[in-house]
Amino acid sequence: MKKWILAARLRTLPLSLSGLLLAGFIAKSEGIFRNDIFFLSLLTTLAFQILSNFANDYGDAVKGTDANRVGEQRAVASGLITQKQMKIAIAIMVAVSLVCVAALLYVSFYPNEMNYIYIFLGLGVASIFAAMAYTMGKKPYGYIGLGDLFVFLFFGILAVAGGEFLYSKVFQWQILLPAASMGCWSVAVLNLNNMRDVKNDVKNNKITVASKLGFQKSKYYQMALMTAPFLLSALYVTMIPAKSGKLSGLVFLILIFFANAIRRQIFAVKDPKDYDPFLKQVAMLALFFAVLLGYSLIGFDFIDTLTR
Repeated sequence: MKKWILAARLRTLPLSLSGLLLAGFIAKSEGIFRNDIFFLSLLTTLAFQILSNFANDYGDAVKGTDANRVGEQRAVASGLITQKQMKIAIAIMVAVSLVCVAALLYVSFYPNEMNYIYIFLGLGVASIFAAMAYTMGKKPYGYIGLGDLFVFLFFGILAVAGGEFLYSKVFQWQILLPAASMGCWSVAVLNLNNMRDVKNDVKNNKITVASKLGFQKSKYYQMALMTAPFLLSALYVTMIPAKSGKLSGLVFLILIFFANAIRRQIFAVKDPKDYDPFLKQVAMLALFFAVLLGYSLIGFDFIDTLTR
């Protein structure tokens, strides 16, 4: 069991949940939140993420990319799990993901919005394909510099905007601001991973944004990715007035302080392998960001409650 937990890469799961958590908060602020949609959406994104992690483990091992990688051990490359076993696990996770998608779409759209079922079923299948095609196949998009774009779209735009649409059945363009915020956080974690592995990726002809930009310029790209969410969310809150009081604003300022401290530490790194500890830190920043932004929208202030 431990080897499968290793392959599932648990430290990536909080980041994958962040977008759907924020979508749930936004739905709550709009008075349309539903428990069944919320929990099934979280279950679906967990299935997608585990599928993606299994597929990446398999794809990189087949291509030999993980032979000299830095950071967390990979199950197939290390021999803990055979390629055949991982292919079976990937097939199982595809089936689990499809079941989760079907259940989510059923509770969200049946029987009154059947047209949306077909649209979101297509998006669900596209998500499954994207999870597998990142490193698997003859031309995986993660090897030709498109990983950042796909992560931004699926973990940001689709997760938040698509997640909120499950509740509201209406698209409002303002939702793209928090969606882009979470997309930037997701790309920030991916870019850190690619910055850490840049030497090994170049050696194995794996093209990433980090490998194209180079060591120093990748740092500026990382700074931009970790700054944009705060600017985008501030713009969003001016359009959709926040309802909470002083406490959430204070905590959000503290989050900005910590994010800035981590940005400075990332910029000071001299050896790519030293980026590994920051992966978990930035992923947790993304999670806290989603919760605090969501909290600012639903209007629950502990200070006001305690002083009444």
